[in-house]
Amino acid sequence: MKNLTFPIALAVLLALLALVPVFIDEYGLGLAIGAMSYVALCSSWALFSGPTRYVSLATVAFFGTGAYTVAVLADYLPFFAILAIAALVGLITSLVVGLATLRLAGIYFVIFTFGLAEMVRQLLTWYEVNVTGTLGRYIFVEIKAYQIFYMLLAVAAVALGLRWWMDRGRLGLAVRAIGDDEMVARHAGVDVTRVKLILFSISSMLITLVGAIQAPRWTYVEPSIVFNPTISFLTLIMALLGGPSRIWGPACGAVPLFFLFEWLSGRFPDHYSIILGLLFIGIVFLFPEGLLARVERLWKRLVRREECENSTKEVSNERLA
Repeated sequence: MKNLTFPIALAVLLALLALVPVFIDEYGLGLAIGAMSYVALCSSWALFSGPTRYVSLATVAFFGTGAYTVAVLADYLPFFAILAIAALVGLITSLVVGLATLRLAGIYFVIFTFGLAEMVRQLLTWYEVNVTGTLGRYIFVEIKAYQIFYMLLAVAAVALGLRWWMDRGRLGLAVRAIGDDEMVARHAGVDVTRVKLILFSISSMLITLVGAIQAPRWTYVEPSIVFNPTISFLTLIMALLGGPSRIWGPACGAVPLFFLFEWLSGRFPDHYSIILGLLFIGIVFLFPEGLLARVERLWKRLVRREECENSTKEVSNERLA
């Protein structure tokens, strides 16, 4: 029964979330779509970065690729066919990038992934200005807001389900070994490059899908919009708050921080970036392993204390008897 706890909890949560579009207005649905977008992004990001502890800032590179794929093909193909193409583009791109970069580690990997997003943005800007003669594209797709919400919910469910399945098998053991000590994992017989490439490709493909699904919400896109580095940093901060090493961690960090950032951007538009940086520093110092890990430790401590008190009472009762 313990092995079925997560699938049951996920099924119940999905059933409840499926009712959200029924009971909220258009504005509320817009907020729900934004929150679900970051839940899907954070959960997908954590598929690779959570267990391997590789901090990737390439989120927006794949997110923007998915959005621009829709912008380019929206006039020629049905939306769901475009989603399939976007997923394929994300997969091929991630394989190329992964083969070139997954031998890097630490700060070098972080810098490269950040530079990748900026490089893609600049290349697209150059292509649009010099080849197509424009800097943006309009997207006209007959898709409803509630459909976007359900598609994002499906991507989040897939990411969470994959993480649960992975943690229960040999792949999960291999990835955790890589996260603990990559050199030891190699000596233990783990094909480190292959395992990292598989996870990076799956994670990137799901992130690309999130960008493609979100694209119709903008109507008009250009590189500076869909390749905004803030998307990568927000995903990272949200995942770190909840705890990327836990299945539910990224999702638990995404929801409250999304609504907090929405409120802050509306109330303090001129100081939003400064507040974002301070929040990032605070999360790293106060919750280095994530909020869920802190809660789990506190819970275990309370349980141990209660067990000790119960055992002490039993010993005292035995002596009195």
